[in-house]
Amino acid sequence: METAEPQGAAVAERLLTSSLRTSYDPVVEIDWDAPHTPGAYWLPPHRSSLYGTALWSGLSEEQRIELTKHEVASAASAGLWFETILMQMLIRRYYDDDPTSPQAQYALTEVADECRHSIMFGRLIEATGCPVYRANAVDHWLGRYLKATASGPRMYAAILIAEEILDAFQREIMADESLQPLIRMVSRIHVVEEARHVRFARDELARQVEATGPFGMAFARLLVGRAAYTIANRLVNPKAYAAVGIEPAVGRAAARANPHWRETLRWSASRVYEHLASVGLVAGPGRVLWTRAGLI
Repeated sequence: METAEPQGAAVAERLLTSSLRTSYDPVVEIDWDAPHTPGAYWLPPHRSSLYGTALWSGLSEEQRIELTKHEVASAASAGLWFETILMQMLIRRYYDDDPTSPQAQYALTEVADECRHSIMFGRLIEATGCPVYRANAVDHWLGRYLKATASGPRMYAAILIAEEILDAFQREIMADESLQPLIRMVSRIHVVEEARHVRFARDELARQVEATGPFGMAFARLLVGRAAYTIANRLVNPKAYAAVGIEPAVGRAAARANPHWRETLRWSASRVYEHLASVGLVAGPGRVLWTRAGLI
């Protein structure tokens, strides 16, 4: 039987080979100047945070489309924020690694992917004409703490939460031909390349969990729960509601109480929740945070 290290090296080697075959430069691959399709939504209407509410019923079709555009820009802003954190965590890992190992070289490859993804999300926000929906002061500080300190299972679990929640939305978006071509292309590129990142993080997480003692796992569960809570709450910035004339606090309260949105959150997190729970990273106070976020 192979030891864990050769297995990890084999996974990284396969991912390096896959990266050579299917990697994209979004600046070249996407027609950023193409006009937007009139009457097309930016995400499936039933995935809007206000779908099914009285506020949604009060919006015109044009306003509903506009809301989904701002929700996409908000999610892209959250993605940019977390990818910046992710890149710094991977670079910290690389700093201590053997630079000749496949794992270290794949970590750098993933950083290169995320650099392109960050450019892509920035161009997407610019193309929509929406503002960048930035993290609040508390989340900004927590992100700074995470990128500077996270290691072991809490690092890879946090990576998986952000990547797999966004991936659920994007897999649905890229397959929906009724949506704006721009968001479908952005989603397709991200899904293809993030599949490798998820595979790498899951493989690394398995070994990190095996090597972590009870105290480390307890701390990881708490931090992972906080990461899940933060990421879920960052998907739709309340300021996005102002774009269609809804007070941010009113829109936020309606979304939180909306059973359709709560079901969407659970749907988006179901895969990563099941995986993290199976390796012992969802329990105790951390699980309370998952529940408060509406993810379970």
